[in-house]
Amino acid sequence: MGLFDRLRGDGDPRVAFIGVDGVPYSLLSENEELFPNFAAIANDGTANEISSIVPPESSACWPSLTTGVNPGETGVYGFQDREVGTYDTYVPMGREVQADRIWDRVQENGRKATVMNVPVTFPPQRNVQRMVSGFLSPGLDKAAYPDDVRDYLETLDYRIDVNPKLGHQEDKSEFIEDANATVDAQFEAFKHYIEEDDWDLFFGVFMTTDRVNHFLFKDYERDGEYKDEFIDFYRKVDDYIGRLRDALPDDVTMIVASDHGFTSLDYEVHFNEWLREEGWLSFQTDEPEELGDIADDTRAYSFIPGRFYINLEGREPRGSVPESEYDAVRDELKADLEALEGPDGTKVVDRVVEKEEAFRGDHDDIAPDLVAIPNNGFDLKSGFKADSDVFDTGPRNGMHSFDDTSLYVDSPDATIENADLFDITPTILDLMNIDYNRGEFDGASLV
Repeated sequence: MGLFDRLRGDGDPRVAFIGVDGVPYSLLSENEELFPNFAAIANDGTANEISSIVPPESSACWPSLTTGVNPGETGVYGFQDREVGTYDTYVPMGREVQADRIWDRVQENGRKATVMNVPVTFPPQRNVQRMVSGFLSPGLDKAAYPDDVRDYLETLDYRIDVNPKLGHQEDKSEFIEDANATVDAQFEAFKHYIEEDDWDLFFGVFMTTDRVNHFLFKDYERDGEYKDEFIDFYRKVDDYIGRLRDALPDDVTMIVASDHGFTSLDYEVHFNEWLREEGWLSFQTDEPEELGDIADDTRAYSFIPGRFYINLEGREPRGSVPESEYDAVRDELKADLEALEGPDGTKVVDRVVEKEEAFRGDHDDIAPDLVAIPNNGFDLKSGFKADSDVFDTGPRNGMHSFDDTSLYVDSPDATIENADLFDITPTILDLMNIDYNRGEFDGASLV
């Protein structure tokens, strides 16, 4: 019995959320004999595939999952966003998330939250009892609050993230070793604070699963060189999920979820080069390096993953498309995207989502005008280097997918049907008996 069990006794229900970034539901559900702890949660509670968000990128997904609202409300659309009224770009961090996080709501209701390794949470908030920021944090020394958390994590050789550069090597052995060491230390930290801390909401994320998928997923899906190492890594993750579940008191509901799915990657698609070749984009210089290098006659440009912006007069500094022509130009670009074929004749894009369909809220002024959701195998890139190939391959062999996102809820009262990321925050609040206005969220509770 941990300190938490000794201190509590008020009967308020609690939730432990464990994120497994980028883990597809099909991987777990089709291999129940390999992953018995995930299977046990499904058997005792409920589990199913859910949808991610538009666009399905971790930097946008985690703010939406932890707030229950779309990027038009969170203000975060991806790993890179654009300053309003300029061509300047920035990498969104925790302070750019404009909507209330689930742990903010918990704390405001007089309950306590411990938050560990959630992407896009740097710098750590000081209105929660403990927080260790995740992906995008510059280092552990500045990512942990309070200081005693950092001191403890250093004894574990805790890592915020695996070193992705190791995945670029042809020999993946060092990368695999680093991925295992990273998830080992994070498990020890999660288990320690689950058992010893006084929390009502524990919220921790394993992001290493996403990293492993990026560099080894095709090995798993198509019987490649590192398939066995991939399976061994996931068996370890499954074991850790089971051990964390066993550590929870009886009045805690466990939720395990990913933020998007995954599939094999065949081609990287460099869309700014495609836009240049098709006459949509031109540069002021022969060696462009950034968005500000685009020329005045540019009609459209792209950010990852698959976000497209019309170079609109009055919105962009050197906008070339009059507002009166916006709809027609956007329709033309959408049609060109839908018609694009890869080297093998396969359509690159599954569907193109218009701005109004995906984004609404007080922060939709930097929303992309179109978002392309790719067919499996095509990873949508941008970059502003001229004269690159439109279709290329790189060190990664796995890519994000909109569908095949995982959700496991250790409660038979949950019903997962036609669910998406927006449903998770209201579900947690319902499980914790915390009141909220249902109109505040783009999702709805699953219990």
